[in-house]
Amino acid sequence: MTGQYVWDLQEADETQVAVVGGKGALLGGLSRVEGVRVPGGFCVTTEAFRLIMAQAPSVEDRLERLSRADPDDRETIRTLSAQLRRTVEGVAVPGELAAEITGALARSGAQAAYAVRSSATAEDLPTASFAGQQDTYLNVVGPAAVLRNVSRCWASLFTERAVIYRRRNDIDHRTVHMAVVVQRMVLPDAAGILFTADPVTGNRKVAAVDAGFGLGEALVSGLVDPDVFKVRGGEVVARTIAAKRRAVHALPAGGVEESVIDPRRQRQPALTDAQVLQLVRIGRRIEAHFGCPQDIEWCLDDDGFQIVQSRPITTLFPVPETGDRENHVYVSVGHQQMMTDPMRPLGLSMWKLTAMVPMHEAGGRLFVDVTRRLASPAGRVGLLDVVGRSDPLTRDALETVLDRGDGFVPSLPDDGPGGPPAGDPPDPVETDPAVVTELVGRSQASVAALRRDIRTKTGPALFDFLLEAFEEHRRVLGDPLSIQAIRAGTEATWWLNDRLRAWLGEKNAADTLTLSAPGNITSEMGLALLDVADAIRPHPEVVAFLQGVGDEDFLEELAKLPGGTEARAAFEAYLDRYGMRCAGEIDITRPRWRERPATLVPAILGNVRNFEPGAAGRRFEQGRQEARKKEQDVLSRLRNLPDGGRKADEAERMIDRVRTFIGYREYPKYDIVSRYSVYRQALLEEAERLVREGVLAEREDVYYLTFQEFHDVVRSHRLDERLVRQRKDAFRSYHALTPPRVLTSDGEAVAGAYRRQDVPAGALPGLPVSAGTVEGRARVVHDMAQADLEAGDILVTACTDPSWSPLFVGITGLVTEVGGLMTHGAVIAREYGLPAVVGVERATRLIRDGQRIRVHGTDGYVEILSADRTGKSGPVGTGS
Repeated sequence: MTGQYVWDLQEADETQVAVVGGKGALLGGLSRVEGVRVPGGFCVTTEAFRLIMAQAPSVEDRLERLSRADPDDRETIRTLSAQLRRTVEGVAVPGELAAEITGALARSGAQAAYAVRSSATAEDLPTASFAGQQDTYLNVVGPAAVLRNVSRCWASLFTERAVIYRRRNDIDHRTVHMAVVVQRMVLPDAAGILFTADPVTGNRKVAAVDAGFGLGEALVSGLVDPDVFKVRGGEVVARTIAAKRRAVHALPAGGVEESVIDPRRQRQPALTDAQVLQLVRIGRRIEAHFGCPQDIEWCLDDDGFQIVQSRPITTLFPVPETGDRENHVYVSVGHQQMMTDPMRPLGLSMWKLTAMVPMHEAGGRLFVDVTRRLASPAGRVGLLDVVGRSDPLTRDALETVLDRGDGFVPSLPDDGPGGPPAGDPPDPVETDPAVVTELVGRSQASVAALRRDIRTKTGPALFDFLLEAFEEHRRVLGDPLSIQAIRAGTEATWWLNDRLRAWLGEKNAADTLTLSAPGNITSEMGLALLDVADAIRPHPEVVAFLQGVGDEDFLEELAKLPGGTEARAAFEAYLDRYGMRCAGEIDITRPRWRERPATLVPAILGNVRNFEPGAAGRRFEQGRQEARKKEQDVLSRLRNLPDGGRKADEAERMIDRVRTFIGYREYPKYDIVSRYSVYRQALLEEAERLVREGVLAEREDVYYLTFQEFHDVVRSHRLDERLVRQRKDAFRSYHALTPPRVLTSDGEAVAGAYRRQDVPAGALPGLPVSAGTVEGRARVVHDMAQADLEAGDILVTACTDPSWSPLFVGITGLVTEVGGLMTHGAVIAREYGLPAVVGVERATRLIRDGQRIRVHGTDGYVEILSADRTGKSGPVGTGS
């Protein structure tokens, strides 16, 4: 039964979203799955919707205005959406279309009850479910009522919530069309939802069933709490039976009503365990058919289960593909690199090609498989110790997996594949500043050779050259002397913190002892921007010009102003040394400061406003003096202890060692981003050549190819444009996913917890990484280019890679959601003497911009002192 405007539901399948919409396509596919019953019905196609829209010419203008509206301008969206809905509902259904619909109803039973359901071309997709965004009408009886509700479904494409959802998912309203599914109504004894993966933990081996009496509308609307069943391995492993006091039932003449359930029945389960297991088996067949976990709406009547909808669960974090059936435990790379945003395919593949360990990708993020290290006793102890010092939440998540005792992680002897590496650890390096000088010189020479040698490489030869360059990249990163130097600084920090706490009761003493340590390229970068501000501050016209900068070619105009030549020279000198950096710099597809120097302007203007000339030198010297004073204090107190001479001598050697090597800790990352800048420039020049030759539509299309795929396009001059579109859609969807610190091959996102008793009630716990206590106004910043900081502000953000360091000179404290003791933000906070707490879960949501907060950098927690955005102090008390 296929007409121009109406298709039988069984004639549709998943390939025909453009004709029958997402819901219709999936239901059509479901009807082909053996053992799955789907209520019969038909689809009113998108061709019918286009016919209706053509009869309302005013729609086009309103859609144009809607596409330009700010997603946060709720009033404009509400007004335009309401106008569009009224217009669409007001269009009379043309006779030919009405005849096809009523003819389909006559064949199915003209006076039967139907569910009339919206089916947009951008819903129930793998990357965006649109659940609840458009309308469904239940128990619709009679042709006139069906036609009326079909019109209402068309109009529901423009509900306020659907419009906002599309804008936030970057979907053009004008590209989305609406089909309508009309199905025979099921009058169930029970109904609900089946998730073929646990929607909370993500575990793909656990199914969750929500069930209630009557129509599923009672659950969807929140009228009642459902019974909840968890199923794993063919058995019900958990159940919660709710008091289901109300239900929704169909009325004989059409429509639905709420009713009170007999009190004797309210606490009876809506399904037996046998029925739950049968339903889950049906769900597994559906999941196998569609190839991904499903969110399934089901009904149970006298004839058994019927499935009325199935769509992908779009909120699950993907699982890395391994090609085996073994158990795996993965640790997030982004949480160590302070970049938890998704990366594009080119960025992912480049990082994997240049990394020192194998990595796996999922959801636009990278993970390291630590299963083998967890499997052996020595490997487990070493891994947990290193991870725990850096990020206690990751350690706790790993221990959660291990402590279950379910054999998920295999047990291997220490001499097995998961045991410690063969050979003894490298000998400790001598405490000699010349070691750092030598390492920096090696790096600079290697990067200079890369810049020189890459200049003549184009086409396939460029990619062959880059593969060789990646070998040199890894050789420099893996230089044993470099690793020894990093380890020396890190271990000296741990030694000082552990021993001085044991001997003197002093917490985090190394924080002060490492102030203004020499040779820290990242802290120098922040101080150098103060020098840029010094060059700009004397020139009012330059300052005024920079306050209005809106594009990236402002440096050309800057030189035309009084004082502009000096200002530009200072800016250019800064970019020459640091212009390869940017937020999210481990992703080679991110534009660098050299390409977008306007990113730095807010920080420079803040420095002009908040500091006096010469602040960089004074600040560094102040830190150096504080560190020296702290050293003298510590050594003096140690000498007064039993065996104090030995303890003081050991501490003095370790202080010398930490100040010699801790600054070098930041240099390997600078080496990496320096190389990445060279790689990026060469690859973009290659992409621009492909654009000129008509192979690419725009150069940024290569961001959605892996390195090897880019190489193949250069060789073949052929691009799979469909693949690029798919990758762009997937990348957009990844922004909605929160990457877990720990992920298992079952898909379980394991969250760690702080198991502490020393945090005051209501305070936000975290990891103390830089000592001190400070109180001030919280500035919640998501993009450093939009930062508007004043003296005394406390920066609150998700994470900070080295590119955020220029902001650190102008703040008094730091709070981040992600971080560890030796991650970049923590190291620089200690360098600058900023009290800092990292790893504060959901900090950017729990702390509002402008609130007054107190950061306890020594004890590792944050107190919120005011409930409003004025910064006025609340009842908690005064600061320290």
